[in-house]
Amino acid sequence: MTGKLGPEALAAALAATGAPDAAVTQGPAYGEDAAAIDLRGAGETLVVAADPLSLAAESVGTLAVHVACNDVAASGADPRWLTHTLFLPDDDPDRLRAVVDQVDATASALGASVVGGHTEVLDALDRPLCSMTAMGTTDRFVSSGGAEPGDRLLLTKGAAIEATAILATDFREECLAAGVAPATLDAAADFLDEVSVVPDAAAVRDAATALHDPTEGGVATALVEMAAASEAVFAVDRGAVPVRPETRACCDALGVDPLATFGSGALLAAVPPARVDDALDALDAAGIAGAEIGVVEAAATGDADSADDAAAGHAAGTVRLGGEALTEPPRDELYPLWAARDSGE
Repeated sequence: MTGKLGPEALAAALAATGAPDAAVTQGPAYGEDAAAIDLRGAGETLVVAADPLSLAAESVGTLAVHVACNDVAASGADPRWLTHTLFLPDDDPDRLRAVVDQVDATASALGASVVGGHTEVLDALDRPLCSMTAMGTTDRFVSSGGAEPGDRLLLTKGAAIEATAILATDFREECLAAGVAPATLDAAADFLDEVSVVPDAAAVRDAATALHDPTEGGVATALVEMAAASEAVFAVDRGAVPVRPETRACCDALGVDPLATFGSGALLAAVPPARVDDALDALDAAGIAGAEIGVVEAAATGDADSADDAAAGHAAGTVRLGGEALTEPPRDELYPLWAARDSGE
């Protein structure tokens, strides 16, 4: 099945980490965005994140850079270096130039340098595949798993920013046929310019106990992953999650839940109550919308030691989203659209 591995299969893959190294202060783990490596003597931590991208054919180079750099930013670091592995379905020079120009322009805009990589043709592919590794440094690593009971959950920009841009470009004809206005699609396509969360993270990282970058599976998946990493329960008001009108129009037209599809462009932050106003003010000063969408709760213990535990009744990693209790990440709702297109339906 196309998409992310399930939690159990992913856990098995993440268990294979090679030789132990004391410098690795955050290794691979379910729900975490990036690894952290202590640069001994330098007073800084090296943050490393890698992601492949292939399905957004029109903007694969741009999104590949942003998705990898977002993970570094969501760990409290500034992205500085990139390595780029590119597989192409053919040796068309125009296709190659289009992808590498996107990578170069996007990396330059973020102040990051492409320092290496690999490019080859793999004729088993039908579209380019970019595998990007981003690196950066920080003096305060912020994991996905640091949320504490009582923390407030903030979300920047809104749900499905990345998916909106994909729907408006890769699925433009389908959206038009479903009644979405051309002007709405033109505006939605520009959401591609907002998929970076580097400025979002820079604004809130000093106040945050945990940060996470919604990608595949959207805000819902990011909440489940962050709750699991934090060994907590997240109570979220679905109605408080910002969904832009263009997003709503495109998602409704093609039957996609905005909270369960590609969410790059939003940043999820857990912030202590006393720092919420600081975080929202910092976002506002940076020209970035932010909203409080929920609260972190303690997970129920096996023996229900307290009245709160007994009342909550939810295990660590549960997200109470409206009237629904999520314990597993949903499958991204764009995949059936791509599958239907590939099958000619």
